[in-house]
Amino acid sequence: MSLEGKHIAVLLEELYEDPEFWYPYYRFLEAGAGVTAVAPEKKEYKSKHGYPAKADLAAADARADSFDAVIIPGGYSPDHMRRSKELVAFLQEAYDQGKVIAAICHGPWMLASIGAAKGRKVTAFFSIKDDLVNAGAKFIDEEVVRDGNIITSRTPKDLPAFCREIIAALGG
Repeated sequence: MSLEGKHIAVLLEELYEDPEFWYPYYRFLEAGAGVTAVAPEKKEYKSKHGYPAKADLAAADARADSFDAVIIPGGYSPDHMRRSKELVAFLQEAYDQGKVIAAICHGPWMLASIGAAKGRKVTAFFSIKDDLVNAGAKFIDEEVVRDGNIITSRTPKDLPAFCREIIAALGG
C-alpha cells in the first residue's frame, strides 16, 4: 500500500474534528505520500478540542495540479471552509481536474458548495443529510461510499474504511 510519489492536500480550518484531520494526515505520510495542510491562510488553526494544526500552504497559493487528492475533514471546519473563496476555488479546480476528493463527517458540505454532490451517491454525518439531498445527492448511510472520484464517510469510527478507500482510489 505504498503512496510513494502521491501528493495529498488535507484542508484545514478552525474547529476541525481532531481525528478526521490527523488520522489521514499521518496515515498517508506513513504510506509514503507527501501531505500538505491547505487552509485559507498559512497560520495555526485550532480543533474543536483546542489542538493546534498549522497550515503549510494558503489556498490562494495552492494549485490543484500539484495534488493527487484532496481530503476534507469534518467537525465545524467545513462551515468555515465554505466562507473562503480561495479554498472553495482550490477544491473546485481539483474536482474539475478529476482528482480524488474525499470528505468525512460535515466535509461533504464542501461538495455541495462546488456542485459536486449533484447526481452523486454520498454519505456524511446524519445531520447534513438534508443539505446533501437538497444539493442533488443520493444519500446512503454506510461507513464509506465511493462514486467515481468522490469518497465520503460519516464519522471518526469510519476512518479506517475511509482511508483504505482513498488508498485504493490512488492505486496504492
